[in-house]
Amino acid sequence: MAFDISVALTWLLFLALFPMAFIWLRRAWRIVMRRDYSEVALKRGVPPPDPEKFAPFEAAINLIAGIIALATILGVALAQLKYDVWTAIAGSTIWCKLFASFILSRHAHPIRLTRKKS
Repeated sequence: MAFDISVALTWLLFLALFPMAFIWLRRAWRIVMRRDYSEVALKRGVPPPDPEKFAPFEAAINLIAGIIALATILGVALAQLKYDVWTAIAGSTIWCKLFASFILSRHAHPIRLTRKKS
């Protein structure tokens, strides 16, 4: 196996799964067990007015993504997943997590169409 750019990117994807899985599972733990809503549906670093309303959805997104990433890591480490399969799972998980969190944050911060009266 010759070292080229595809091998480097593959290793980068695999090694990036470790911190991503940890962060996603830690966020789910903080939301569910510690009732810490400081990272729920953030938009520009600001939580929504009622973060408790969106906490179950954010916890589910992070928990599902973290479990899939952890299962992918274990599948690769135990040589149970082929290259095409685990890269597809990892890439799809990352993109779906990003889109789901983005959609939830935009839903939690509705756009006000009325003008302020002075």
